[in-house]
Amino acid sequence: MKKLDLLTPIGILLGITTILFAIFTNAGIGSVVFFIQLAAFLIVIGGLFAALLINFSIQDIKALPRVMREVFRHDPQNLRELINTFTHLSTVARREGLLALEASSEDVEDPFIRKGVMLSVDGLEPEVIKDIMTAEIIAMEERHRKGRLIFLKAGEYAPAWGMIGTLVGLVLMLQQLEDPASLGPNMALALITTLYGTILANLVFLPMASKLAQKSEDEIFAKQIVIEGIIGIQSGQNPKILEEKLSAFVHYDKKKEETVNEGEELVNEA
Repeated sequence: MKKLDLLTPIGILLGITTILFAIFTNAGIGSVVFFIQLAAFLIVIGGLFAALLINFSIQDIKALPRVMREVFRHDPQNLRELINTFTHLSTVARREGLLALEASSEDVEDPFIRKGVMLSVDGLEPEVIKDIMTAEIIAMEERHRKGRLIFLKAGEYAPAWGMIGTLVGLVLMLQQLEDPASLGPNMALALITTLYGTILANLVFLPMASKLAQKSEDEIFAKQIVIEGIIGIQSGQNPKILEEKLSAFVHYDKKKEETVNEGEELVNEA
């Protein structure tokens, strides 16, 4: 069951708080209010949305709310539980035959696993089963790529539209050169749009795209384990051997996590 991923909203809130705190400690509460400019915000958001409408189809835009929800959801892949499921299914297949898996698969929540089990029950060759399930993974990866691409493009367009807003502000500022006292405030106001675009790109869109890429990678990794498990069941592998084979994926995943953690420790020490 998917749960709320608290790290995403906490990260965004922490980033905004850090910026506001830096402004407050250096210039006071009055300057914080100055950084809230509706016109600058509308230029960045309006231009960004217009660019996305040009770049993507209406179907891609309609899918944006669903993709956004995935960023705030946490669906951890319990690989050990997944292996236990295939060990159980393999035991049933060895004792009662492949046809008995049809009843056992009803207790499995994952539709990808159920589909693989039904393909095995239908008596398809292992190569055919692997091709069918791999094709489904490729289709899923393409859907994820399209959703992730929207955030990547938004991360590219946001700073550009911030710069456009700055140029507009500079043009308006140059019309008031006869008043030297207004140059400083007008210049600051013009630069706020660039600030908005940069914050949106580096605190919201690009980190979200990176998180979606990681979630997609984890899901593909889990589905590869499913394929290996289904092939093992269909070929009649011993449950213990199948468990040992699938456990190699868990060991690899843990090793990958340990490598990442070691890298983070080295960065912290540096």
